[in-house]
Amino acid sequence: MAKLQRRLAEFAAARNWQPFHTPKNLVAALSVEASELVEIFQWLTPEESARVMDDPDTAHRVTDEVADVLAYLLQLCEVLGVDPLAALAAKIDRNELRFPAP
Repeated sequence: MAKLQRRLAEFAAARNWQPFHTPKNLVAALSVEASELVEIFQWLTPEESARVMDDPDTAHRVTDEVADVLAYLLQLCEVLGVDPLAALAAKIDRNELRFPAP
């Protein structure tokens, strides 16, 4: 995870994009990319959505949008100093207490 975050930071630095990578802009970009992922599934039935990766063109689109969402999320975490894996582990812990298994 840290290696990918470094790679993203180096990519942005090489293009002088850091001034634009504010938390506000990264959250907006994350939202746009998540919406692009939603768009792929928007009018599919539940059955069609379960088979979305069967079509190579659609699978490529899904993969690209997932990558975009993850890239912006990792960049946001980097800028804010959030450890995404620790944040997820803590959230799962809280959810296990909130929603105990029967």
